[in-house]
Amino acid sequence: MTTQSPITDSAEAQALFDKVAGLSTETGNPRIKQIVRRVVEDACRIVEDLDVTPSEFWTAMSYLTETGQKNEFGLLMPGLGIEHFIDLCIDAKERAAGIEGGTPRTIEGPLYVAGAPLAKGQARLDDDPEDGEVLIVEGQVTGKDGAPVAGAIVDVWHANTLGNYSVFDRSQSTWNLRRRIETDAEGRYRFRSILPKGYGCPPHGQTQKLLDQLGRHGQRPAHIHFFVSGPGHRHLTTQINLSDDPYLHDDFAFATRDGLIAEVVRVTDPAAVTAAGLDAPFSAIRFDFALNPEVAHAPDPVVVRPHAEAA
Repeated sequence: MTTQSPITDSAEAQALFDKVAGLSTETGNPRIKQIVRRVVEDACRIVEDLDVTPSEFWTAMSYLTETGQKNEFGLLMPGLGIEHFIDLCIDAKERAAGIEGGTPRTIEGPLYVAGAPLAKGQARLDDDPEDGEVLIVEGQVTGKDGAPVAGAIVDVWHANTLGNYSVFDRSQSTWNLRRRIETDAEGRYRFRSILPKGYGCPPHGQTQKLLDQLGRHGQRPAHIHFFVSGPGHRHLTTQINLSDDPYLHDDFAFATRDGLIAEVVRVTDPAAVTAAGLDAPFSAIRFDFALNPEVAHAPDPVVVRPHAEAA
């Protein structure tokens, strides 16, 4: 019995892929050509190997078009594990460059906004009144050797109790639940906010539509995002996931990593409540960040991507 060679491997198909990627021309971007050549061949190989029908193909194209129109690619990529996979690739490159340890990175997500107000040492994040429990987070930024990093910037953002982020949710004040905090001489930072809740993908959105087909949920545990940077140290993109959330180890975006689970302590002692300047019990988190030193020839830890702008 003769086995037919894949059409994708034929001279005709290979010449087509070369032409599509502009390999016969001197103009254009060599890196883009390399990537397009690989993407087109791999896509065609999937069509052939899985016997994708024209109807299935154009259904997929319609899905991708609608995903772009609804601006959900920033949600779909973590949902498919691709954003987490990119982190794994950067981890491997850092290990190859001799960078080990420190606070783990994890995905940025699509909801960062640059330019939040800068505070010294401590800040209050909740600009808008909301029926939520007070949360106080404090910690220290150090180098991997444990020495405090003075003047580090802790850029923090998180959702409100409805799972919505300011700027994207126009009912909130522009910088609600967003701040930058410069650490003190001992590398310490502190902020008061409200206890965030976990939330899910829009139930009728494009990401959830695909997750339904995969038999998966679209829920995230309660979490708080951070960029942390300091002089002479590598920028850190990370987030902490709250320990008491039922989706802690079942995050649809695959962002939970060892070393990023924050223990939530409920403070009920009257003296401690008063010392915090409050009149009711509150939640507290202690979380320290350890930054790696900057190393020559290591991959750039800062991801260049479009961000929404404050109005």
